[in-house]
Amino acid sequence: MHTGRVSGYPEPVGYPSGWRDCGAARVSTAAVGRYGRCLRSGSVQGILHEEKGCLEMQGGYTGKILRINLSDSTYKGEPLSPGMARDFLGGAGFGVKILYDELGPGVDPLGEQNKLVFAAGPLTGTNAPCASRMAVVGKSPLTGAVGLALTGGHFPAEMKFAGYDALIIEGKAPKPTYLWIHDGKVDFRSAAKLMGTLTMDCQSYIKDELGDQNIRVACIGPAGEKLSKMACIVNERRAAGRKGLGAVMGSKNLKAIALRGRDKVAVAHPEGFRKAREAMLTAMRESPVVYPQFARLGTPMVVDLVDALGIFPTRNWSATGEFAFTEKIGVGVQEKHKIRKERCYMCPVGCSQVRTVREGPYAGFLAEGPEFETVYSFGAETGNDDSAAIIAADRMCDELGLDTISTGVVIGFAMELYEKGILTGEETGGLKLEFGNAGVMTEMIRRIAYREGLGEILADGVRAAATRIGKGSEKYAMHVKGLEMPGYDVRGAKAHGLNYATAYTGADHNRGYAFQEIFGIPVPEMVDRFAVNGKGRLCKWNQDVRAVTCDCATMCAFMLDMAVPAGACENTAAMVNAATGMEFTPEGIEKIGERVNNLARAFNVREGLSRKDDTLPERLMKETLKEGNSKGQRISEEDLGLMLDEYYGARGWDVVSGVPTEAKLTDLRLGHVADELARMGILSS
Repeated sequence: MHTGRVSGYPEPVGYPSGWRDCGAARVSTAAVGRYGRCLRSGSVQGILHEEKGCLEMQGGYTGKILRINLSDSTYKGEPLSPGMARDFLGGAGFGVKILYDELGPGVDPLGEQNKLVFAAGPLTGTNAPCASRMAVVGKSPLTGAVGLALTGGHFPAEMKFAGYDALIIEGKAPKPTYLWIHDGKVDFRSAAKLMGTLTMDCQSYIKDELGDQNIRVACIGPAGEKLSKMACIVNERRAAGRKGLGAVMGSKNLKAIALRGRDKVAVAHPEGFRKAREAMLTAMRESPVVYPQFARLGTPMVVDLVDALGIFPTRNWSATGEFAFTEKIGVGVQEKHKIRKERCYMCPVGCSQVRTVREGPYAGFLAEGPEFETVYSFGAETGNDDSAAIIAADRMCDELGLDTISTGVVIGFAMELYEKGILTGEETGGLKLEFGNAGVMTEMIRRIAYREGLGEILADGVRAAATRIGKGSEKYAMHVKGLEMPGYDVRGAKAHGLNYATAYTGADHNRGYAFQEIFGIPVPEMVDRFAVNGKGRLCKWNQDVRAVTCDCATMCAFMLDMAVPAGACENTAAMVNAATGMEFTPEGIEKIGERVNNLARAFNVREGLSRKDDTLPERLMKETLKEGNSKGQRISEEDLGLMLDEYYGARGWDVVSGVPTEAKLTDLRLGHVADELARMGILSS
């Protein structure tokens, strides 16, 4: 077997099972029929060439990364390193790896040196259920840390059909541009006429201009153009929503990416893949939740449960448990607005519920959603109980290109400041920013997107806004590391809270969702959601498993949580092995998740983050919940300290600093990272 130096690794790395030296250009006719296209000769799909030979990858991957430089309008295809596929699998793993290797510390997130990586996983584009997902990764302008956003729909699968496992966008276009990726080419097209357009209009215009309605488009709206640090990237009506990556795209003068593909994604072992797929589909059918509830109701089904647990954050987290929202904005009310469902590519479930408003001041608004987090952010968080206003707010954010969680939270923050007299009517432009004022809430969305009035201050997120406003407003800013808090009041779910504190992206429910506490699922064990002991180990497990099975594979987290929570790594190993021909054990799959989390942590500590940043807002540590089924709960500073000690210990990190140790990094084949951190004087021994 050929071995060679793989980029980013200090030692020669052997190619994993499933990759074979095919003897450079000596490719048989049979191989052409089996594998598709060769990166050197254009004849065989899934062939990776290096200087000394040609490596066959049997399936799952296209074997090619497309690097696009906007500054000089150039592009090139690069082979996917087999070492990167083995150690990082895909999706977020590829994004974090590329970001760590190619960005030096201190890069301006909105500067030309930052990069955006769009990366799918080995299951994307196959007929694996619920796998048309991709990660978008860049340095976050909101946090200064690793920025990761996930999205579904059809764009991720289309990227694979176009022949790429990942896109790397670098540089800055000299003028507004959109990319047209097709037939192995990249056209750099003028986006001058598209500037200022809403996201749906932008997508429609591009499809019309290029004469193909099957083109898939990812774009930004006015918020991204104006560099709001809460801006997102929208494809169809799906958003790569969090961390402000829409602003990164806007900073590069990149309005949109359009692509079209006609290839198929090869599968190494079709019969094995069929069996693994059927096993997952059977688990989904047998789940008491997937089809009876989730397929019918979508994520808003969680509103009623979270409200009942007493952890539905209310009025900027000042009144959680004191108001009941189920009757006004719960799933039953949301269902009255439903007109149909939408599905991602190869999804048998179709959890996205399309809802519309038929009467009242918001009549005519239609949204694919709102999802649970949006019901939180434009419902309880802002004290609003008008379900129609939530639908309108959701659609406005989709069109303007704003993350719904961050936008709702920053508006809720401003409402509390207004009610406390910290913000005056003069500062709000005459708007009565009172909790429950739906009309003001929707108007503030528009002002934030266009940076008008108070919107100029709020557009960069709650941390930046608190810094500018001052007057003690910082203690009302609900964020971790600059990322606004999602819709679970973690005073009543301690492992969930520890995840908010430690996730490498900031307060992010998607990184280590504690389904054990929220849904009472006893995997890997039954837990008491109010307890502190054991939550460090649980948080690590949740973060590592979700990182690889969802963020890297890539696959919908909801399906894994609801259908195969006890066997998520086994499920991923079976499907990835059959798709790619590699031979992962479930333990090896989980190890990839651990490796990704450690590398992301290394990126962040290289940027100056440490244990001091793994904290929670003051309100959660000092104020107990006054009412509801989590009454009396908080996460004290002592509680958080105990959980952090256990978490760092479970991770093998230095307990004082929260920095990964040389031993842990070496164990994860990240020795080059240990060497760099040692040179910088921040490595823990």
